[in-house]
Amino acid sequence: MSERIGDVRDIGLADAGVLKVEWADRQMPVLAQIRERFADERPLEGWRISACLHVTSETANLMRTLAAGGADAVLCSSNPLSTQDDVAAALVERYGIPTYAIKGEDRDTYYAHIGAALDHRPEVTMDDGADLVTALHTQRVELLDGVVGGTEETTTGVIRMRAMSNAGRLRYPIVAVNEALTKHLFDNRYGTGQSAIDGVLRATNVLFAGKTVVVGGYGWVGRGIAARAEGMGAIVIVVEVDPIRALEAAMDGYRVMNADAASVEGEIFISATGNLNVFGVHHFPLMRDGAILANAGHFNDEFELGALEAQAVGRRQVRPFTTEFTMDDGRRLYLLADGRLVNLGAAEGHPSLVMDMSFANQALGLEWMRSHLDELEPQVYGIPDDIDREVARLKLASMGIDLAGMTPEQKAYSESWESGT
Repeated sequence: MSERIGDVRDIGLADAGVLKVEWADRQMPVLAQIRERFADERPLEGWRISACLHVTSETANLMRTLAAGGADAVLCSSNPLSTQDDVAAALVERYGIPTYAIKGEDRDTYYAHIGAALDHRPEVTMDDGADLVTALHTQRVELLDGVVGGTEETTTGVIRMRAMSNAGRLRYPIVAVNEALTKHLFDNRYGTGQSAIDGVLRATNVLFAGKTVVVGGYGWVGRGIAARAEGMGAIVIVVEVDPIRALEAAMDGYRVMNADAASVEGEIFISATGNLNVFGVHHFPLMRDGAILANAGHFNDEFELGALEAQAVGRRQVRPFTTEFTMDDGRRLYLLADGRLVNLGAAEGHPSLVMDMSFANQALGLEWMRSHLDELEPQVYGIPDDIDREVARLKLASMGIDLAGMTPEQKAYSESWESGT
């Protein structure tokens, strides 16, 4: 039993959490291989790491990998609704990793937990959404001189980090794990595509077949949600402001329209833009009775919640993670997971199999950063291509797929310019 350091809901949940962590580990073979190597080589020896991530069974296996590599790591939650309380208990009680996370914590507790993670005086930060990095740069600036680098896991956080860099405010290098192809092509598309719909199903038990589903945004997350909804028999409408993505959605066979027009037709709305007020004050009066509102973006900004509350004449909790808002004309709109990311608020988040690649990039990105610190400036860097491809190779090998590669003649041909018609 470890010394109990952290703040979790109930340490007695640890045994259940261990079972969940072990189940996830069976589906994370790439990270397991990295953890085994890290235990031998100790590439992160002595590094103090403060991580602000979704506290799930998959994240627990990442934290175990960092510890195996020699890191002195602490963890807090990157979203008030994404914590799995049994996993948090297991991290503290069975794996000896200080963890500050309680599912459903209020805003004050959420930021107190971020403060506790920063009290670790990190040399490295790991973030999912950039709340920890932002707090470090605005409230705990006295710690910045001791920080040598960090990683960022998600699209929203990378946007914030690039904005900080462009404004000259970023004080240390950030590796954008989200930019790895083996992260956003798979985690965002297949992971969120499945888990967002899983969250809607667990919160509502609604039938998708025959329903009109409006997907806000057609980035990799939106693509995944649209494909999964269509596969379940839904009629899919895409709302997009970028003409290239809108054209792609149209050519993928979806109806494409603006938010006003989609609001009239939709029955289930799933937003995935990383922006704010995708559906808001002008859209709620257009929505039909019984419309379901779910957000797959990182922050609870995609539905204009203040406008929804102001327009409603009543509200009540009708199911776990489902709030009914009654409008003045009698229509009822249903908001899931308080407008926070529905896949982790109302379900378990991404399947472990896909998080295996994302967290492999996290671990290898940290290893790469430590060996290249002298070369890095305070800006945002992508995952090196050779790491990205190695993660893909390891994942394929775990699936029993062996690539032959090019013959010498094919390689020479691909690098030449003389051959033609």
